[in-house]
Amino acid sequence: MQKIIFKKDQINSIVETIANDSKPNEIICFHGPMGSGKTTLIKSLVKHLGGIEQGSSPSFGIVNEYHYPDGRLLGYHFDFYRLNDPTEALDLGLEDYLNQDVWIFIEWPEKIAKLLPQNCHHFTLKIIDPITRELTFKPQN
Repeated sequence: MQKIIFKKDQINSIVETIANDSKPNEIICFHGPMGSGKTTLIKSLVKHLGGIEQGSSPSFGIVNEYHYPDGRLLGYHFDFYRLNDPTEALDLGLEDYLNQDVWIFIEWPEKIAKLLPQNCHHFTLKIIDPITRELTFKPQN
């Protein structure tokens, strides 16, 4: 496992680390408590990958869709915090989303763990203090 301690103003280098360690159009799961920076990382990652939409937490709508400037689909951002049961994700068509060749970013993946394929890339955030975080992951590359 690799651990990186970083401050909020170092987010761009962390996003670059995540992007460089991920395969194109991968399912990336973000674990961590509320306020740990999962949405912030995804917002920055969407921008780093060339997305035109401003990333935001889809907490109330569960999923956001992002595109490249030419209109092609970049990927989906799921926030399963408000899910009461994993079957709710199936009702949203999760299997169809996961079978597309696009980026998939998932917050609170533990809520649907049994529905996720084995090949997901997992990143865990831990709050150290108000401006410092720890990112833990198993490097793939």
